[in-house]
Amino acid sequence: MAGSTPTGEAMRQRGFSYLGMLFFVAITAAALAALGQRWSTAMQRERERELEFRGKEIARAIESYLAATGTSVPQYPRSLDDLLIDGRSFKPRHHLRRRYLDPFTGTDDWVLVPAPSDPKGFAGVHSSSEQVLLRRLSADASKEALARDWQFLANASGQAIPDPGINPADIQASAPSAAH
Repeated sequence: MAGSTPTGEAMRQRGFSYLGMLFFVAITAAALAALGQRWSTAMQRERERELEFRGKEIARAIESYLAATGTSVPQYPRSLDDLLIDGRSFKPRHHLRRRYLDPFTGTDDWVLVPAPSDPKGFAGVHSSSEQVLLRRLSADASKEALARDWQFLANASGQAIPDPGINPADIQASAPSAAH
């Protein structure tokens, strides 16, 4: 009986096996999609943390540059290179350890925020990215924030501030938790 046709019972078994396999594939695909979404959100949060860290480092470097001016009139840096190697004195100073890349664009395309008293210098930076942030920058949680909206400014008091129009307490209160 080598050429016999399968019986009805064997056909039903194959049908159930096929349906079971389709169900397994569908469940696996849904699980992978959820995992991919969580991974994407985690990566977005990491880029936001890096933006905050790098922006604050640049703001601190500007403050160090201002403190090293040695005159009553602050002299702001003209470019990020001035923060890497400050050649204004006999011994060059390094206010910034390295040239940080924008975590959203992956390049060194920071937008320089002009200094209020020195139009040739800059007092802060912000990203050029149009990426929508998970973190809200104001108390109004319905307003979307873009990476370029978050400015990192130096001030003469030596404290880096994220943005002149944002209360730092609002940033902490509206920051998404890392547990999600």
